[in-house]
Amino acid sequence: MRNLALLLFAALSAPAGWAGQGDLRVEFVTAEEKPLLLDLQLSGTLEAKDSVDLGFRQSGRVTEVLVEEGDRIGKGDSLARLDSVQQEQGLKVAEANLASARATQEQARQASERATAMLDRGVGTRAARDQAVQVLSEAKGAVERAESSVDQARRALDDTVLRAPEASVVTGKDMSPGQVVAAAQPVVSLASLEGLEAVFRSPDHPLLDDAMGAEVRLSPIDFDAREMTGVVTEIAPLVDPATGTVTVRADVEDGPEGVDLLGAAVRGHLRVRSDSGIVVPWTALTRQGEAAAVWVVGDGNRVSLSPVEISHFSDGEVYLSGGIEAGQTIVGAGSQLLYPGRPVEPAEVQP
Repeated sequence: MRNLALLLFAALSAPAGWAGQGDLRVEFVTAEEKPLLLDLQLSGTLEAKDSVDLGFRQSGRVTEVLVEEGDRIGKGDSLARLDSVQQEQGLKVAEANLASARATQEQARQASERATAMLDRGVGTRAARDQAVQVLSEAKGAVERAESSVDQARRALDDTVLRAPEASVVTGKDMSPGQVVAAAQPVVSLASLEGLEAVFRSPDHPLLDDAMGAEVRLSPIDFDAREMTGVVTEIAPLVDPATGTVTVRADVEDGPEGVDLLGAAVRGHLRVRSDSGIVVPWTALTRQGEAAAVWVVGDGNRVSLSPVEISHFSDGEVYLSGGIEAGQTIVGAGSQLLYPGRPVEPAEVQP
């Protein structure tokens, strides 16, 4: 034990310029400050940038379905129809009421004109003329109400036909002839013919918020196509409790025209740049008690143990948020036999 203590004392008290046989060759690494980069590889699918679920404005029984999944349709094209017997009868009744109201208005107009002419000739009374004018006014109101009823009946009849709001493609259909559907029940899903977006399920990460606006490189997985690029446009604010992931959407900037790739699987390569940090190789890490530390090369190439704070791990590198500064020389590989004060020399230097 006494001899071991003497040897340790001799090693620690050796002069600074000592480079005898006890010097340990290790890797010298200069700590550098670099931007923190998060390299994410995500898998997802291509979806239409704009999509919509359609339903009838009223309940009823489906009598005809005019489209199938994958059909391309134009703006205003009919997609399906409901039983319209009741609406057709309602329109006929409203039109008959309108015709009757217009006939009554015409009779009231003629009576008002006669009462006015008689008053002008001095053979009629003002009271009779006023009453005829009032009857004409009521007849005009009845015509307006009847016209409104006809418009409502026509809209009700038109609502029995489900129409496409714009040029699109049918991506889903949940109805069949004879089925009774409720008002606003989604029965057809449509996707826009213009624009694609990649939808990913990403693991949650503190740096993920910095990905907004970042470029994504898209590689096809199960189809033959060139690589595409996209830009992140949406990051879900909450984690999906069912999957434990965050939904990330990216607009495809140079995707092919049309919707042939809807539902295709893609792999996204995303690099997120955040605040800078001191970068060291992972081989430089050791421990000081319960804390992470690195060996710092000081005067006379003697080493000392310095505790550090780890910010982020990347491929082959560790980002530190505290403990050392840029420009300091630390020990990379070969630190297994080090102790405080031991002299070292670069591994590439020949003895």
